[in-house]
Amino acid sequence: MVKYSPIESEFASSEEEAAYDAWLKAKVERSLASDKPRHSHADVMKQVREIIEKYENPAPDME
Repeated sequence: MVKYSPIESEFASSEEEAAYDAWLKAKVERSLASDKPRHSHADVMKQVREIIEKYENPAPDME
């Protein structure tokens, strides 16, 4: 077991790094194989900007 320096790596050991790498690769493979609809970066950013705008400039209260 190789110990990593926290300055050089976020992992405590080579085993921890390998386990994370395997988990991430499996997650990416599942995502690529998914039939769920995909959203473009531009569409997501447009939605985020609309949410931010809504909270930065709230509509006046209607009483």
